Amino acid sequence: MNKKQIHMRNRILIALLCFAFAFVISEFMPLEAWLGSKSAALWVEFALFLIPYLIGGYDVVLKAIKNIGHGQLFDENFLMTVATVGAFALVLFPDSDPHMAEGAAVMLFYQVGELFQSYAVGKSRKSIAEMMDIAPDYANVERDGKLIQVDPYEIAVGDNIVIKAGERVPLDGIVVSGTSELDTKALTGESVPRSIAPGQDIISGCVNLSGKLVVQVTKPFGESTVSRILELVENAADKKAKTENFITRFAKYYTPIVVGIAVLLAILPPLLFGLSWSEWIQRGLVFLVVSCPCALVISVPLSFFGGIGGASRDGILIKGSNYLEVLANTQAVAFDKTGTLTDGSFEVVAVHAQDGYNADELLELAAHAESFSDHPIALSIKRAYSGELDPKRILDPQELSGRGVKATLDSNVVLVGNDKLMNECSIDYMSCELAGTILHVSYNNEYLGHIVIADVIKPIAPVAIAELHEMGIHNTVMLTGDREDVAKAVATEVGVDDYKAQLLPQDKVACVEQLLTQTSEHTHGKGKLAFVGDGINDAPVLARSDIGIAMGAMGSDAAIEAADVVLMDDDPTGVARAIRIARKTMRIVWQNIVFALGVKFAVLILAALGIANMWLAVFADVGVAILAILNAMRAMKVPARDQVSAADVEE
Repeated sequence: MNKKQIHMRNRILIALLCFAFAFVISEFMPLEAWLGSKSAALWVEFALFLIPYLIGGYDVVLKAIKNIGHGQLFDENFLMTVATVGAFALVLFPDSDPHMAEGAAVMLFYQVGELFQSYAVGKSRKSIAEMMDIAPDYANVERDGKLIQVDPYEIAVGDNIVIKAGERVPLDGIVVSGTSELDTKALTGESVPRSIAPGQDIISGCVNLSGKLVVQVTKPFGESTVSRILELVENAADKKAKTENFITRFAKYYTPIVVGIAVLLAILPPLLFGLSWSEWIQRGLVFLVVSCPCALVISVPLSFFGGIGGASRDGILIKGSNYLEVLANTQAVAFDKTGTLTDGSFEVVAVHAQDGYNADELLELAAHAESFSDHPIALSIKRAYSGELDPKRILDPQELSGRGVKATLDSNVVLVGNDKLMNECSIDYMSCELAGTILHVSYNNEYLGHIVIADVIKPIAPVAIAELHEMGIHNTVMLTGDREDVAKAVATEVGVDDYKAQLLPQDKVACVEQLLTQTSEHTHGKGKLAFVGDGINDAPVLARSDIGIAMGAMGSDAAIEAADVVLMDDDPTGVARAIRIARKTMRIVWQNIVFALGVKFAVLILAALGIANMWLAVFADVGVAILAILNAMRAMKVPARDQVSAADVEE
């Protein structure tokens, strides 16, 4: 608890002790006999209960008066003040039973509820703050042979900083020297550390676990990953869901209506029918206490806040509760292929050599021929070759655009390329049934075989699609610009329901438009379409879909800008986790709405009929609010990744 909460707690405890003392005296002491009259005993009881009332609730009364002065009449402070002051004012009606105890109790229990709310919101904020406690306090720079600590804002692009073991990485950069392991849990939710070595990019917010690192800064602190993420989380509360906005509008109209009904309930029966003023004023006061909408206005935003916080702890950044609500209604998911369902890097997946030759010979010739090229295909061949490259053996290397490469190796002509290159050179070649890029290899116009290169499917991708299917999402589509055969092979292996191949960027947008229409028709306008991509190349599609999800976006400004939801790692199962969290949050929101309104309307009817007393009113207001807050706090709890199984996946 903070100082303010501790002060409030202590004040409530003192007030409760005073209330207990007053209650014992009023109930068990013969005040009327001691003082000689019922009227004197009643006023002593009034004074006794006024003490805990003022100790515990003076701030509520002052807020109500202050808000009235500012034109803010109908809020919970006003309702509580009018109801409790009215309960004390019943002492002026000789024919009524005393209600000072109920008046003091309503105020005290209301304050208990407020303290509980403050604690719950504080815990939720603390949970997010701890999880997102990634803002560094300093950066180490070397000056005059000594390490000194400076403010990260003072570091310029190009400066070198030193990150010692156990320290948090303060700025984005490239590792100049040193190797280590990085704890990225605060960013990605992953518990397994990542290795880092010279030449690799490093992002702010991670923790350096072991070795000393020297890093050259590539972004100023204001543009670093940690700054962008913190800004994203801080702004998430500003984007309200439709349900949240509905509750705000509901309370705006609901409160003055019930105040008007309470006034009419208190004055019309006595004026029109000559009934007891004290009885009907009491009914009006009970009606006011019950009508306070604090259970809704507290628990619904807290539920959304908890859902966003729980998702953030799991490495899923949701930009606002409005996106959380859309995510919960997702019924179709479209995926980009490269970098989303696949690793996004070409790898040699097969080497088919002609009789008399072997795979190593093919790789040696191809790697030497490609040794001067930086093309991704060339790099994949060089990675697959286990031997050492000798550039001195290569003469006259040529890149043949759209066909392959040609080079002279040890005075012999080597060709490495596609079908077009083989046809141009009149070389007979073998076709291959495997999906991927086929590179044929010839040596002095003799065909030696071919190498198959493909974008490797992420092992977890089929699991991600299966989880979505188990959640009831049976329209998963892969959109790619790759060839038909490659797309079909990947789609079959990962298990998506459909795929579209050979798409240009504008074609992807058209496909998403079509999927949006189909999803809306099949779900009668209720279902939403999510698109999952890398957030850089797919910005138009991310923006056009109902909800854009950028995956593997650590350090990518474009991803954070384009998407509504950002998955901070490369794990496609994060899509299912995000939808699961969103659906759980929305269930909690509607549980609170139905429960709070159901109890309130039931007790409001009882209050109007004179059946409900002030104690029942306290439960209908404060009790319901506390139960709703407890339920809302469940949204913050997100199971660890290894604890989530198919059994946890909802219908």
